[in-house]
Amino acid sequence: MKIGSYTLPNPIALAPMAGVTDRPFRQLCRELGAGYVVTEMVTSNPQLRATRKTTWRSSFDGEPAPIAVQIVGGDPERLAEAAIYNVGLGAQIIDINMGCPAKKVCGKLGGSALLSDIGLVEDILKAVVSAVEVPVTLKIRTGPDSGNRNGVEVAKIAESCGIAALAVHGRTRADRFRGKAEYDTIRSICTSLSIPVFANGDVTNAPQAREVLDYTGADGLMIGRGAQGNPWVFREFSHYLSSGEILPPPSADEVHMVMRDHLQRLHEFYGETHGVRVARKHIGWYLKGRQGSEQVLYDLMRVNTAEEQLRLLEKHFLEPSRPGLANNHRTAAEGV
Repeated sequence: MKIGSYTLPNPIALAPMAGVTDRPFRQLCRELGAGYVVTEMVTSNPQLRATRKTTWRSSFDGEPAPIAVQIVGGDPERLAEAAIYNVGLGAQIIDINMGCPAKKVCGKLGGSALLSDIGLVEDILKAVVSAVEVPVTLKIRTGPDSGNRNGVEVAKIAESCGIAALAVHGRTRADRFRGKAEYDTIRSICTSLSIPVFANGDVTNAPQAREVLDYTGADGLMIGRGAQGNPWVFREFSHYLSSGEILPPPSADEVHMVMRDHLQRLHEFYGETHGVRVARKHIGWYLKGRQGSEQVLYDLMRVNTAEEQLRLLEKHFLEPSRPGLANNHRTAAEGV
């Protein structure tokens, strides 16, 4: 699969997720098999570029190519300026967010709210594509609501405007994350375009990954919520697609090693105080549903130092009565 001049090592991508796909998590997912990753959405408002949050989200030093940065907003000129600015910081691909259903994003006429205004969609795409020389990609939903699944129309406009690749979440804006993703619209989009398409939404295991690719005709899969606490999903899916073989789940030792490494990266990236707070949600995802983890999860959510987080994690995994965590590994995804 190619995006512009960049050839991806495999077609399994990490979806951009605000508050999740920071640099530490992107690096970890790459190391565990993700063929492509995208940053958290970065605002197009120039007045917010110096904020702590935007600075963190714009940090991709040391990451391998291609560095894909997602921008969000509703004004064509501002989005074009944001694209230029982020390319100046090192972005090698610009991704435009027209998929986020969050109220605070849609309320400012950004994210999936844009799908209700086809004219504005076209203006934005033309402005951003013409502003930069790097590939520009787009993430969308199937439409504003079930009565207006205009994803095919939006996709055709995107291709005509020079968009290099498209990611489609199989829900409408109104659906948010309720119900089940549908793949019929994604299939129609794939048959209508010649540019690469990522299918996104509710792929729960490796065999299903194969089925979704075959049914939709998509070139790749984009994994979102299913990667939370389960960064092994990328190697599992890519291995199955290339060999037809289902990999065994990670051992308890590997789960411990990856969690410890992830937490240390978070502590270093954000600083101890904020890093410990960010780590809590990842700990919750890693340990969710794992036998014997209730007490340590409770304790880990209440400590305030990096040393104590790592100590409790060590104690949980190394104690003689450690539960068989490998037997409780979530297969691929509990909602992607």
